[in-house]
Amino acid sequence: MKLKFSKKVSNRVKARLKNKARIRKKVIGSDERPRLTVYRSTKHIYAQIVDDSTGSTLCSASSLAAKLEGSKSSKNAAFEVGKLIAETAKGKNISKVVFDRSGYIYHGRIRSLAEGAREGGLNF
Repeated sequence: MKLKFSKKVSNRVKARLKNKARIRKKVIGSDERPRLTVYRSTKHIYAQIVDDSTGSTLCSASSLAAKLEGSKSSKNAAFEVGKLIAETAKGKNISKVVFDRSGYIYHGRIRSLAEGAREGGLNF
């Protein structure tokens, strides 16, 4: 898969998107194990559970939720987002997922979100 970038895209973003493309070749969500994907912006973190066979989002959560407005640390907010996505997934009878880190290093906020999801009851 050949990626095309404009001149304004930084080298760091290009490297992450190349990593993401490489990861997505291997990580595929199915009916019994949908994909938990993560997006990290500078201020917030977003997570969604996607069924790749139908191409639909089953549930989502983000640090923009009203419940998480008081979170001071971004790691704590990511942990709470992980617990929130696990809660909504349990409501839809989803217990096993495949974790897609979207090219980000498994460290910091990404790791906190994964630990929160595991504590909430999701199995990867």
